[in-house]
Amino acid sequence: MNDRPTRVPVRDDLADLQPYGAPQFDVAVRLNTNETAEPPPAAYLDEVRRRLAGLELNRYPDRRSTQLREAIAAQTGLTADRVWAANGSNEVLHQLLLAYGGPDRKLVGFRPGYAMYPILARVTMTPFHEVELGDDLRVGPAAVAHAVGSRPDMLILANPNNPTGMTVDARTIRALHDGTSGLVVVDEAYVEFGGESVLPLLDELPRLVVVRTFSKAFRLAGLRLGYLLAHDWVVDDIRRVRLPYHLDAMKQVAAVTALEMRDQFLEHRARVAIERDRIIACLQAQAGAQPFPSSANFVLFRVAQATEVFQGLLDRGVLIRDFSDKPKLQGCLRVTVGTADENDAFLAALAEVLGAPLVGHRP
Repeated sequence: MNDRPTRVPVRDDLADLQPYGAPQFDVAVRLNTNETAEPPPAAYLDEVRRRLAGLELNRYPDRRSTQLREAIAAQTGLTADRVWAANGSNEVLHQLLLAYGGPDRKLVGFRPGYAMYPILARVTMTPFHEVELGDDLRVGPAAVAHAVGSRPDMLILANPNNPTGMTVDARTIRALHDGTSGLVVVDEAYVEFGGESVLPLLDELPRLVVVRTFSKAFRLAGLRLGYLLAHDWVVDDIRRVRLPYHLDAMKQVAAVTALEMRDQFLEHRARVAIERDRIIACLQAQAGAQPFPSSANFVLFRVAQATEVFQGLLDRGVLIRDFSDKPKLQGCLRVTVGTADENDAFLAALAEVLGAPLVGHRP
């Protein structure tokens, strides 16, 4: 009789870890993952197809992603040796933790914040300390003092923050940097929708790292591409931990093409801002809903009996994100800004669920 085990157990410290991901349901209106509602420009796909036809896929891609990094550098005012690209901003963050994290290093973040930060810390065996924000959910002086006092080897925050949508000013970033001796990583996944980038501080602050993505304002969530802007020594260190040929040739072509068409890709942002502000105004006027300010492409709001409201919306074919069981976010739901019609559907369904008159609907 074979008494050998039928499976090998996962690492003890990962046994209760749940994979990241928002629940997905087949509904008419999906406003739960902060995707951009409008697809890429039609001319983009035609041009990518044309360029892909010339690839030699029997050969490995450029492992340094030279053309892509040069294209990003040209648009950000940096040199290519200060740019790194990977498969989504999450892989960039993972690589940063592989290089600068580990069991004898400490990562400090803020709560509420992006849910992947503690997961990435855990899988890289990096101790993670969360600084709780105040009731206004902003990174204020008390949170800065707590973060600095924690003596982080690496500090991370999103700007605008996710899931709150609120921004962090340059003075706060400078205080976090100057108060620590570690790496300060600013995740600017949503910065193209609003707020102020800290990129101008890069030359002034030697341990500052800026991380961005093509998934949000560039409308290319399906491409899975993110990048890092930092000092050249950071890029050198990441190259120590990156996998061989980690960025495939087709992705590099698609990303360079998108950068060449930057203005066409980003022209939708004005429409997103108009719709975001309309959603906030409607929620402010809606009995039973309390929205938070947002500079991103989503809006966080608080309602009584949030779980029931979430389910009521789902029953009406509208999927948003439920954060009501998270610390500091009791009663909070988050809605992605969709098309005008999708936003109308959300607002009408919410009014129905709350049993209150519909306000702020388009004429």
